[in-house]
Amino acid sequence: MEKMTLKEKYRDIFADLAKLSTAASVIDATNVYQVENPVTRKIMDKIVAENTSADSHLGGIENFEDFYNQVQNGKHGLILMEHYSNTDLPSFCYMLEHFGTPKLAELSKKIVAIAGMKLNEANPIVKAFAESFTRVVIYPTRTLDKKEQTASAEVAQAEEQRARKINLSAMHAMDDCKRRGEVILVFPSGTRYRPGHPDTKKGLREIDSYLRLFDIVILVSVNGHILKLQDEDMLNDIIEPTKQVFTASPVIECKPFRKQYMASLPEDEPDPKQKMIDHIMEMLEEQHNRVDAEENKEKNV
Repeated sequence: MEKMTLKEKYRDIFADLAKLSTAASVIDATNVYQVENPVTRKIMDKIVAENTSADSHLGGIENFEDFYNQVQNGKHGLILMEHYSNTDLPSFCYMLEHFGTPKLAELSKKIVAIAGMKLNEANPIVKAFAESFTRVVIYPTRTLDKKEQTASAEVAQAEEQRARKINLSAMHAMDDCKRRGEVILVFPSGTRYRPGHPDTKKGLREIDSYLRLFDIVILVSVNGHILKLQDEDMLNDIIEPTKQVFTASPVIECKPFRKQYMASLPEDEPDPKQKMIDHIMEMLEEQHNRVDAEENKEKNV
């Protein structure tokens, strides 16, 4: 069967998506918290359902439930998840609701993803996809760095001020989410992994601050994804039905975990915060590889 891109396979629904979109196409300090659009969410769920094979499943369901129970009891919860495609979040939420337990369906409704503003500003169809899920939108450091490299000093200064305002507002929005008992989901790499480019799987130094702001965290590995990255145009991703496995680590107490790891570093370590997130990424990689090995073993039995 010939492989098709996202825009080739779902061209007919893109016009409807654009009409149904209500999210802002320009991000500023007033609109960083964006509640899901339930109408476009139904379309996203349909796309995920059509391309998620029946043998897909959730790993570590008891860990997901433990995390949910602790959040229900007042803990501020954080999810750090691997990032391979733009359907990681849609697939994760869909599977929590349709492949899990009633508690996991409730957990899905509590998730607020941290998202870069590119999803709102780059393309109206991508914006319609993104707004299907509740998000706090940020101005990513990587985006600012790229703009500053090519812009004039005056433009770079204006962008820096814009980034500061947006991200300060995002921090306040995230605090509000915590107070409401919502769960923050972050992709610690800040971008999708591109095979052959190991830098895209490197954790962002800023993630260390999330460990200081939250009580508990689970690490979620992603084995299998229904979109295969082709180029920088998100709508050119190849879509194909795939077995998907989302696995949760045991619940980690953020502050003791961070304190213990930091204490293990040499006193003269020049960048302990980066070392902290490097350790998180190593844990995710180890979990991912373990799930891969288990899945391959079952396939060969």
